[in-house]
Amino acid sequence: MDLQAVLSEIRNWTVEDQLRLIEEVWDGLTDHDAEEGLAEDVKELLDRRIEASDKAPAAAIPWEEVQARALERFRK
Repeated sequence: MDLQAVLSEIRNWTVEDQLRLIEEVWDGLTDHDAEEGLAEDVKELLDRRIEASDKAPAAAIPWEEVQARALERFRK
């Protein structure tokens, strides 16, 4: 099955299943990146974001809330 056929099939899935696929693919990519090491600019960006998060932890939005908002948005 080629990429276009796979994408066509995935578009028929529920939003929840599509999000689960995205999470699985993302997790696989991050595992792959960890094996190769991160580029220096990516490390610096992550360090800045961690520092900002440490300074204002209340500004973070829990994943469950982000996911619920996304699902609500796409159901409209």
